Amino acid sequence: MPSMPASRRSVALKTDMTTDQAFAPEATAAVYRAIAERRDMRHFSGGTVPPEVLLRLLQAAHQGPSVGFMQPWRFLRITDAALRQRLFEVVEHERVLTARALGQREDEFMCLKVHGVLDAAELLVVALAEGREAHVFGRRTLPQMDLASTACAIQNLWLAARAEGLGMGWVSLFDPAEVARLLGMPAGAEPVALLCLGPVAEFYAEPMLQRERWARRAPLSTVLFDNQWGQPVQGLGDVDAQ
Repeated sequence: MPSMPASRRSVALKTDMTTDQAFAPEATAAVYRAIAERRDMRHFSGGTVPPEVLLRLLQAAHQGPSVGFMQPWRFLRITDAALRQRLFEVVEHERVLTARALGQREDEFMCLKVHGVLDAAELLVVALAEGREAHVFGRRTLPQMDLASTACAIQNLWLAARAEGLGMGWVSLFDPAEVARLLGMPAGAEPVALLCLGPVAEFYAEPMLQRERWARRAPLSTVLFDNQWGQPVQGLGDVDAQ
């Protein structure tokens, strides 16, 4: 009996390995639950985050994937009350400017609670490190992959926080140059997120901006294509079924 071609053996082996390496059903369900129940939180209930939990979360973030293994993220924990107040003022200033830029939706936007900078137990600033131009692997034609990598680290932290029962909100309403100045960042470093982290009374049943009728999650069928942009996907059944 002829032996299976090497290429087919490789495919079969990979298929078997994928099956063998799956988590137990309850662990798999927990991963999908964290993804489904993660929320961009704006309402916090004060309290504290135990140091060992915060460290676990930051370790999870640091295990994020990065292009060329460049690990471009830097995390700054804000423990100084006066500095947190100054960051709050920077965010509030940008909130007003953003409202004005929204035109007809200005008043609607100003009614939204868009951050918990002063309310959350912890405030973290995430920045891109200086010297990123030295990392060419995977970035020669897509230099923005440093930001994409950092977003992966933030998502790791977000999902781990949800699993720990903690809320997290990503705030991007700020002038990066002003935040960099306040935090003494070196030239080339760039802040990309203020992360509000801590206990919450409850998690939103749905994304807050959807609950407030600002926007709705797009159906999967509108963002998933086969082979060519706009060509509906085939063979996956009803992709919009919940």
